[in-house]
Amino acid sequence: MSPQRHLNQLRAPVIVTYGTNETPEFQRQARDFAAAAKAAGKSVELIEAPNYNHYEMGESYGNPYGPSGRAALALMQLPILG
Repeated sequence: MSPQRHLNQLRAPVIVTYGTNETPEFQRQARDFAAAAKAAGKSVELIEAPNYNHYEMGESYGNPYGPSGRAALALMQLPILG
């Protein structure tokens, strides 16, 4: 079920984010997935967010200045207003 086993199905650019307050295993998995996608020739960006935990990374999608929100806007090529 791991997405890392289905890299050939990636068709869109991917942004992988993780927080420095996440467990070492979550951090390792994020780095490994991004490295595997890159090695497979896929468009991937890895973002490390200082002082965010696993739950805060998801919550940050709702904030255009948070790491996930900023990354989503950049992926859609939308400006940050304000």
